[in-house]
Amino acid sequence: MARYLAGRLAGLLLILFLVCLFTYLIFFKLSPDPALMICGKTCTPDRIEQIRAVLGLDEPFLAQFGTYLLGLFAGRDYGAGANLVHCPAPCLGYSFQTSQSVWEMITDRLPVSATVAVGAAVLWLLIGLTAGLVSAVKEGSWWDRAAMGLALGGASVPNYVLALALQYVLVVRLEILPFPSAVPFSEDPVLWLQSYLMPWLVLATGYACLYARLTRSNVIDTLAENFMRTARAKGLGPTLTMRRHALRPALTPITTIFGMDFAALLGGALITETVFGLNGVGKMAADSIAKNDQPVIMAVTLLAAFFVVIGNVVVDLLYTGLDPRVRVR
Repeated sequence: MARYLAGRLAGLLLILFLVCLFTYLIFFKLSPDPALMICGKTCTPDRIEQIRAVLGLDEPFLAQFGTYLLGLFAGRDYGAGANLVHCPAPCLGYSFQTSQSVWEMITDRLPVSATVAVGAAVLWLLIGLTAGLVSAVKEGSWWDRAAMGLALGGASVPNYVLALALQYVLVVRLEILPFPSAVPFSEDPVLWLQSYLMPWLVLATGYACLYARLTRSNVIDTLAENFMRTARAKGLGPTLTMRRHALRPALTPITTIFGMDFAALLGGALITETVFGLNGVGKMAADSIAKNDQPVIMAVTLLAAFFVVIGNVVVDLLYTGLDPRVRVR
């Protein structure tokens, strides 16, 4: 186990390094000059060179990249003399638009994205797995046809269409929910629940439909395996056979997909947060892309990559509990 974790950790660091390298190359070498963006339209050449010197953009690419990597672990300094500004670790730079620390921007908005992701994940797992399991057990019944028809329709509806429809019905017409806002749970638990209910429903709908279809397919395939016929031949009841022998192998591929989906959402649900005006990581990324705020875009990219890689490792470890045939060596 220790050797396995050490190998996965080394792979994790390598992947994050490559993501950081290519992201830095794209945003800082192939994009417009950051000094021009910061200085504005009415700017002198001397001022542009001064900004480039403060940001370290007058150095070779490898030196810039090395300074950026070192800043993630040890912090870095911007400017010199009286204008010296220290960026503590983990230093992701400063926003070109607001001059705010990118790390502080992310930590301020990450709880909103995490709340949206966790709430939606709970809903889509409960609905998707339950609907898929019942459809598999009652294959060919009216429930199966109706549930899979609804799942196909729900998966076909874009998130932004469903979000706008829910806002119009629940907020404008029926007035049973307030317009979503990032209210802390400790401040007003009821308003917190009301504010996040629509984002949860929007995100959970599409995922629940896909998970229902996937669960149904996996369970039906598992029920046709030889070991299931052997279990039934030994006299095990339907409930025990389903719980002990069918669900665990059927849930293995679902666990893989869930780990990736949930990890990606932790990096920000861009469309949902933007439509509902929730100031999470996804909305911050959308605003930064529109303004070409390179440090923020790069930081969000690295954050999303980090969550996906960590999610992949966690899923691999969970395999040993779901399927005894999988062994971590």
